[in-house]
Amino acid sequence: MVVLSQLATEGPMSPKDITQTLELPPRTVSFALRWLTNRKLCRKVPNLQDMRQPLYIADRERAGEFKMDMDKAQMIALMRRMVM
Repeated sequence: MVVLSQLATEGPMSPKDITQTLELPPRTVSFALRWLTNRKLCRKVPNLQDMRQPLYIADRERAGEFKMDMDKAQMIALMRRMVM
């Protein structure tokens, strides 16, 4: 979720930039980007300034929907814990 938020806030970023900005291991960032790309929450585009480092762009509309769904799920889980 933090990688998607970073992309939605900052705009296109390379995996290296995400790793450095969020201070996450490269493997974690790669896994997150693959997961987000497979769910069409972001997309990979060529970086014309450095073709070795692709850029990832968040689909802001889908990211917003995903965030709302996650917020609902967290609220439901919290309410279930309070009932038990």
